[in-house]
Amino acid sequence: MPVSWTSHRFSGGALALDAANTVVLRGDPDKTFDRFAEPEEIARFAEAASIFRSEELGGRRVEAASPRRIAPVVLAIREATDRLFREAVAEDVIQSAALATLLRTCAEGLGGIPFAATPERPFGDAATPLAFEAALAVSALSLLEPGRLSRLRICPNCGWLFIDRSRNASRQWCDMAVCGNRRKASRHYRRRMAANGDASGVVTRKDR
Repeated sequence: MPVSWTSHRFSGGALALDAANTVVLRGDPDKTFDRFAEPEEIARFAEAASIFRSEELGGRRVEAASPRRIAPVVLAIREATDRLFREAVAEDVIQSAALATLLRTCAEGLGGIPFAATPERPFGDAATPLAFEAALAVSALSLLEPGRLSRLRICPNCGWLFIDRSRNASRQWCDMAVCGNRRKASRHYRRRMAANGDASGVVTRKDR
């Protein structure tokens, strides 16, 4: 069944993080699944990213013309991104081995693709489409900037990586409308159940 690439799927704040988050529930081996399991979804993701990541991409459209061919490179960049930056958030450290893997996979994504970037246009000329694997590499490398690296977070509800762009760097959820509300609803449910349990306990003691 095709994935619905809604705006929520792009809550990471950067193309590379959105791609890393296509593996759902990474920490739960019994429930985890990969939204890129079918390579065709890479092309559909790229199409949606052109819309939802337009600001980051400088208006340049990205495309995955041969998703099955590029899948190994895309998945390698995705996994290297998740490993490096998840560890950076959780342990406040960047391991050289993980960094080397990211640099190598990003080089593969950029290799052989005509590409000229400037500080103002890191993704190049907006007039022509950019290969998805190249865009993914540029986005991943941009996360090494200290200003962005210090703002990386892990959502406590879903485990997604995201950039905290709040003014006081206090954002907790990847998406308040989804994960924030779910966590609030969960807390409310637990409080209600606890209250009901207390009431039941009173009744039980009376019965005794």
